[in-house]
Amino acid sequence: MKALGSDADSDRNPDPAPVITIDGPSGSGKGTIARAVARQLGWTWLDSGALYRLVGLAGQRAGLSAHDEQAHARLAQGLSVRFTASPDGEDEVWFEGRNWAGDLRDEAVGRLASQVAAWPLVRAALIDLQRAFKRPPGLVADGRDMGSALFPDANLKIFLTASVEERARRRYKQLKDKGLDVSLADLSRDIQERDQRDSTRAASPLRQSDDALLIDSTSRDVGQIVKQILTVAQCRGLMGPSLVG
Repeated sequence: MKALGSDADSDRNPDPAPVITIDGPSGSGKGTIARAVARQLGWTWLDSGALYRLVGLAGQRAGLSAHDEQAHARLAQGLSVRFTASPDGEDEVWFEGRNWAGDLRDEAVGRLASQVAAWPLVRAALIDLQRAFKRPPGLVADGRDMGSALFPDANLKIFLTASVEERARRRYKQLKDKGLDVSLADLSRDIQERDQRDSTRAASPLRQSDDALLIDSTSRDVGQIVKQILTVAQCRGLMGPSLVG
């Protein structure tokens, strides 16, 4: 008689909704990578950072005090969000009947998100919403604590990083391409400050899980990293061989 939970039992009863988590600091490319992996697999994608950006921006527009943790937590508790893609492949974040994706990319909103994400009540309020994204055929979740806190039993955990200089350069290019006047030095300083807040906050600080695969994206392109993740996913039995090109 086989013990409950043996490898043989796992083979007969595979997880109907496996999870791949991709955590890392701001600007490491985790959103781009997670989106690409999810699309390749045909899985659901969770952009957890967008949820915190949405709570921060919606709170600001509702006139909430920037220091009122409880009010922001109540807002987060009632959040109903959908992530979709437009016909031309642009990301969409639907809340209260409209697409907020463009608003959420602003640098000031990123700073708001870093602040509200440090609040334990807000993080607790978003747990059930984030875990509800786990559904067949699978989930790719990116953020700061997806593998360490939200999905500790994820089938594959990735920790994606890059140098501060490279992350600032990427953000500088993104904003310049939009016609915005930005300073590379200011962006670099903002990233370092955000790293400090995210890694030292009391609630679910940014950290690499012991069982996460570390990938440095500083000098690698998106295609190389996506292929590496899909190859590892295939080796772990999460997908067939046809998706790894």
